[in-house]
This record gives sequence, structure tokens and C-alpha cells, in this order.
Amino acid sequence: MAFERIGIVGAGAWGAALANALARAGRNVTLMGRNPASVDEIARTRMSPRLPGHRIEERVAIAAADASVLSLQDAILLAVPSQQLRDAARIVAPALARNVPVIACAKGIERGTHKFMTEIIAQCAPAALPAILSGPSFAEEVARGLPAAVTLAASDEKLAAALAGALGSATFRPYHSTDVRGVEIGGAAKNVLAIAAGIVAGRGLGASAAAALTTCGFAELFRFGRALGARSETLTGLSGLGDLILTCSSTQSRNFSLGIALGQDQTPAQASAATGLAEGAFTAAAVVEMALAADIEMPIATAVAAILDGGLSIDDAIENLLTRPFRAEG
Repeated sequence: MAFERIGIVGAGAWGAALANALARAGRNVTLMGRNPASVDEIARTRMSPRLPGHRIEERVAIAAADASVLSLQDAILLAVPSQQLRDAARIVAPALARNVPVIACAKGIERGTHKFMTEIIAQCAPAALPAILSGPSFAEEVARGLPAAVTLAASDEKLAAALAGALGSATFRPYHSTDVRGVEIGGAAKNVLAIAAGIVAGRGLGASAAAALTTCGFAELFRFGRALGARSETLTGLSGLGDLILTCSSTQSRNFSLGIALGQDQTPAQASAATGLAEGAFTAAAVVEMALAADIEMPIATAVAAILDGGLSIDDAIENLLTRPFRAEG
């Protein structure tokens, strides 16, 4: 479990940031793109177009994601958006030796199938050992070497600890866990709630409303997580509450920025075009569908999904939430 050679599939902002973090930790890192033309450009400039201004460390090799490179890695990180993770897992699968860890670095739930990221890895790459990396971290800050703490979860505790040790450094600190589902739920649900927090900010509803929204949103995340088997300590930890606090309070979060644009009366299409990929926009419907199936009350997430689908206006959503019956806290 030395994991000296680590491959990262996905040369976007998060992939490039992780490559720099792992290179600083002394690992032999290969950053792999799925588009040969973009790989050549990144190799020439030593910079990801998704993370301008941050040079990729010289010790990071840059290559296409093909079998000859993938087969050499001791562990592989999939740093691609959640709705693209299935395609990335399929690319990786044929080159894997048995029991090579494949770590999802996306926060979401697959639309249509309602599968979590490690479930997709297990389905598409049955020889792999699935794991998940999640927590409060922005790519730009990790790329700069600013301190960040995250959670790395795998079903086997020794594997989770070994991977955390391999990926960690003085400034990038993964805490290990075996609560895979809890880590995945925190990362997926908080993106939806961050859109709601952005709507509050965009509408100018004030700091008091923002605090109430974040607190009630966490209660929804907690109910959802516990009903699906997550541990309480995971949901109140880095990958749950920690990530929710980060993404509900900063325009570095694309989900929060999407919400701001919606709150300022942009249509979902306009807001998405302006802010770029926001994982919560894809995850919202899946979270609500899963909550309904399990009879879990999630009024904030439900409102976000309805706004994104064009079935509910911002004003009506706010009125619906503000006129809910008074009840005891908890």
C-alpha cells in the first residue's frame, strides 16, 4: 500500500489542483486528459485552461488517459464531474490490475440511476477498490498550497488510512473513514443546498435569512443521510457540515454563484451559462426523487429542484418556505 505512482484522470481545475498537491507530497503523479488536443496544450503551457494562472508542478507528468499509462498506476483518482464519472470509469476499467484503488473526486448522484460515485466505479470497474474523496476545498486554493482538510473514505479501514497517508501533506490533509455513503451524501446534498443559499444572497434577503437557510438545509441533509445509512459523525464532519458551510458562503462555489444568478432573476439556462458547471443543478432532481421514495422531508431541496426545472418561481418558492406551519425545532 505504498501508492507511489498516482494517476489523475481529468485535467480540469480539480484534477490540476490535486496533481499539484500530490506532487508537493512527493508522489509520482500523472495528470491524464481525455482529449488528446487538450493534453498537448496542457503539456505545452503547463497549465489547465480550467485553472488559469496556476502552473502545474514540473514533476507532474501529463499524458493521455490510455491503457499504457493507466496500467502503471498504483492508484487512480477520477477528477471529473459526477455525470461524466461513468465514462471515465469505463476508460479506466480495461487497464486496471485487480485491487487498484479508484477514487472518485466528484460530488453528486447520477441522474436517472440514482447511483453514487463509488457504486458507478464498482459497476464499471469491478476489479477496482472504490473510494471517495470529498470535503471543504476549492481547487484554486488547493493549487496554491493553502491549507485544506478533506475526508477520504473506503470500505476497508486499512485501505482508507493508507490512501489518506499517500495523498496527504502538511497543507492537504485527508482524514480517513469507512463511511463511504455518508461522505458521498454530504458532498452531493450540500451542492443543492448551496444553490438555495445563493438564491437568498442574490435576492438580498440578509444574513439572518442566510443563517436560517443554512441551518435548516443542514437538517435536511442530516435527515437524508441518516435515512440512507450515513453515520451522524460523518454528516457533522468535514464532508457534510464542513463542506456545506464552505459552499453556502463563497462565490468560489459554482453552486452558490448559480443560486445568486437565479436570485437575480436569471433563468436557469442563463444562470448556468454564466456560472459554468454546477454539480447541484444535476443532483437536485436525483436527491428529491430519492427523498420522496424514502418519505424524507426536504422542502429546500424540493424548491431548488422545482426552480431549476422551471416549475416554480423564486418568489413562490420563498413564499412557500416562509408560510410553512410553525413547529417545534428538531
